[in-house]
Amino acid sequence: MTGRGKQKIRRHRAAPERPEASPPQVGGYFDVQAAELPARLGGLHALTKPGVRGFPGVDPAQALLAQTMRKGRVTGDVLDLTAMGGLLASLPGVTLRAVEGSAAALRVLAAAGLEAHAAAPGDDLRGHWPTRAPTVALVLSGDRGTAYAAAQVAWAHASTPPGGTLYLAGDRDKGFDRYVRAAGAAFGTGETIARDGGMRVAQLVRRPGPTPAVPDPEGYELGGVRVVGLPGVFSSGRPDKATALLLGTLDDLDLALDLAGKRVLDLGAGTGVIGAWAARRGAAVTLLDGDLQSVRSAQATLAANGLTGEALHSDVDAALGERTFDVVLTNPPFHVGRGVVLDVAREFIAAASRRLTPGGTLYLVANEPLPYEAAMESVGPVRELRREGGFKVLAAARAG
Repeated sequence: MTGRGKQKIRRHRAAPERPEASPPQVGGYFDVQAAELPARLGGLHALTKPGVRGFPGVDPAQALLAQTMRKGRVTGDVLDLTAMGGLLASLPGVTLRAVEGSAAALRVLAAAGLEAHAAAPGDDLRGHWPTRAPTVALVLSGDRGTAYAAAQVAWAHASTPPGGTLYLAGDRDKGFDRYVRAAGAAFGTGETIARDGGMRVAQLVRRPGPTPAVPDPEGYELGGVRVVGLPGVFSSGRPDKATALLLGTLDDLDLALDLAGKRVLDLGAGTGVIGAWAARRGAAVTLLDGDLQSVRSAQATLAANGLTGEALHSDVDAALGERTFDVVLTNPPFHVGRGVVLDVAREFIAAASRRLTPGGTLYLVANEPLPYEAAMESVGPVRELRREGGFKVLAAARAG
């Protein structure tokens, strides 16, 4: 999702939030454009699109990271575990090994002519690059929770050779100082070397020693589904109230919503609980998410329940080819990183409009203030099925 996964793309929380205006956009959702860079990064460049952290600019922690590495005259091979729009590739003398788990960012990196590798925390990169780069860069995603940040630190440690240097960037208000202390304990030496507002960059040199363990998955049960939540995946450790409301509403409609034999798309799958719920009711399910970690979580949830289904890593519906569906189910994201950004959620609705068969229905759950009804009119007349606890469940059916 994008899906979900909230680069963390976060979803609905119990307390409704007022949407902010989406940033200015050139072209459509899938169009790649030049990122807007602060003046201090003059001479550097990056690409971006909706769904990439920092759009229409660059992530502020990554901006400080690039500024710090340029000032330190870092050159040679650099492994960037959070490459986003490829900003570090424009540093003089740097040959970038770009890694990303975001399907939107991978699209941007390909447009920039960079050979990016899709991976998530814990992946062994030696099969892709047999020799390790002497310099590693990482932007901590503190908004994805402590377990994910710990997984990122462990991944950076495993990817940095003894004597190699890690440049670690992040947000003071998202636990950066705490995570740097944990990284320092593993690496053996390091300190914060740059500050800009709440953004921080630390430099650590790895000593020989064991790599910290990646945190184990979490889990729970919702709607008769055993959920396997990998670190950093939306609602990995406990049921999400909006998703629970959606499934409860659809269960109330069970006689009218017969999913047996239907083709169902879980758009922005996250842990895969919605798609697995549909598969348990006899649907042929496809689960999509733009975050690789979330795709793996969805696959694990299907497997844990003995269910069949396809979980794909996809920038919204880009991986679907010409496939269409009888039902689309979604709890769409409305955050990319720290900001309230509705571009991705609106593209979810546009994708549902593209993918539904005649007579097919989109079911969507959202925070009450989020203005999705107008966009859903592109599918068909909008019905509100339930409003409860700060959330609403909406449906729109395509004409038969």
